[in-house]
Amino acid sequence: MTWQAQRLPSDHPPVSSGRVGLLLVNLGTPDAAEPGAVKRYLAEFLSDRRVVEIPPIAWQPILRGIILNTRPKKSAEAYRKVWTDKGSPLAAITREQAEGLQAKLGHAVLVRHAMRYGKPAIRDELAQLQAAGCDRILIAPLYPQYCAATTATVFDEVARAMAKLRWQPALRFLPPYHDDAAYIDALETDLAVQLAALSFEPEVLLLSFHGMPQRTLELGDPYHCHCQKTARLLGERLARPGLRIVTTFQSRFGRAQWLEPATDTTLAAEATAGTRRLAVAAPGFSADCVETLEELAIAGREQFSEAGGKDYAVLTCLNTSDPGMAMLEAIARRELSGWI
Repeated sequence: MTWQAQRLPSDHPPVSSGRVGLLLVNLGTPDAAEPGAVKRYLAEFLSDRRVVEIPPIAWQPILRGIILNTRPKKSAEAYRKVWTDKGSPLAAITREQAEGLQAKLGHAVLVRHAMRYGKPAIRDELAQLQAAGCDRILIAPLYPQYCAATTATVFDEVARAMAKLRWQPALRFLPPYHDDAAYIDALETDLAVQLAALSFEPEVLLLSFHGMPQRTLELGDPYHCHCQKTARLLGERLARPGLRIVTTFQSRFGRAQWLEPATDTTLAAEATAGTRRLAVAAPGFSADCVETLEELAIAGREQFSEAGGKDYAVLTCLNTSDPGMAMLEAIARRELSGWI
């Protein structure tokens, strides 16, 4: 008996396969710096049960009845202060990181980017990668320190997208890289250059990480420990006589107890105690955003100056700097090992 290959029916859709994809994922941003867009963004973001761990029956009336009717206007004002001709800084920088990584990796990998909340959506970008023939995809959440409210929500959204697919790609997820040598090296190189370029010698270097409710630590989330380890490793590299390094947490929201010390109160306390020259770095952010460009660079300066501080600078995130892009390429190639 001989075997004879069957021909595909004439109406069989074309199928592409055999390619490798890489999806960079960051938190998200409104589509515009106006209250309506901010309201839509916050509604999606603050409805995630990983972000706000309060039963929906108690939280949604507060969110819909109070927060979404008051916070969007204030937040839109903050976004307007940092909005550029390219739109949201976070969206623009993440897109440029993906483009830069594409250039470094070449044709071996198709690189795209997505936002966990807002656009481009994870599900849409995964569909684009699959349509282009990517049956092996690396998901890369751009959060160096793992947190359920950030990293895990990417897992959740990818799982929701995969649940609707009959033909699923093989997936890998970039692990937290809070203590990765490539990450610490990049931070050291980039921040050392920025510190040397300042017009003053800082007495204090504040390492500000995004805050989380204290309850996340008590429930076993490793985020606080990851931040502290990053700060310790980086502090060892940047230590020098006359420079004191302090670790803080920013962006408190609501009435719950958050991780401490808080960045805003520390800025005021340092100035009140006599610190006159201070620099801030935000090593937990892979790209500059409203939290760094407005909360730290604008509001933070006011808090420090009003309490008696003089010289103040906020150092940029790794963004698309040479050290930052070299780090992204190194960890991407490592996690893609065996696929490319």
